[in-house]
Amino acid sequence: MSQAKEHLKQIIEASLLASNEPLTVDNLIKLFESPAPSENEIKMILDDLRNECESRGVELVEVASGYRYQVKQDYARWVGNLWVEKPSRLSRALLETLALIAYRQPITRAEIESVRGVSVSSHIVKTLQEYEWVKIIGHRDVPGRPALLATTKRFLDDFNLKSLEELPTLAELRDLDEIGSEFELLPNMPGDNPDADIQSSAEPIEVAAISTIGISHEEQK
Repeated sequence: MSQAKEHLKQIIEASLLASNEPLTVDNLIKLFESPAPSENEIKMILDDLRNECESRGVELVEVASGYRYQVKQDYARWVGNLWVEKPSRLSRALLETLALIAYRQPITRAEIESVRGVSVSSHIVKTLQEYEWVKIIGHRDVPGRPALLATTKRFLDDFNLKSLEELPTLAELRDLDEIGSEFELLPNMPGDNPDADIQSSAEPIEVAAISTIGISHEEQK
């Protein structure tokens, strides 16, 4: 690799490490004045950086919002000790609701209740919205015009997905308790608190926490 290409790679690597959010190829191109590197050049460098991570404790991944560095799952257990906060404990009710929204979106609260066979508290939906995993995208054209719920780009990012097509199939989810290991969550998510829908379940599911290299100082506190 030429000296110019190596310098370009170092700039991209440094930018990804410094950013608190994933960066798209367009974001990376805009870092440079004219003449800026092409889209193909950026993608080739990203591939190089990804390959270089094979023997390292971090990995470069592409999620819905772009590219980011993050700690590999194998080392999350130790890296997580850097933070005092414990991993979020999500109730079975909240996790079931999120799963139904993810797999059957757009879906109304009444439709979720019909599938689960129990009522869905407004706090569960509010908590999912505080996590920025769920949003209202419209209203069903029926009496009462109930809100239609769907997942967000933040949901994809936090669960390490580029798109909904990467969701594990229902056949692959052998048990709801395995969702925590199927998905990789970031630490210090908004809305972490001991409210009922997070801690009240008799069988809370502790979701694995992943720390990203680009995490902000505010998030570490």
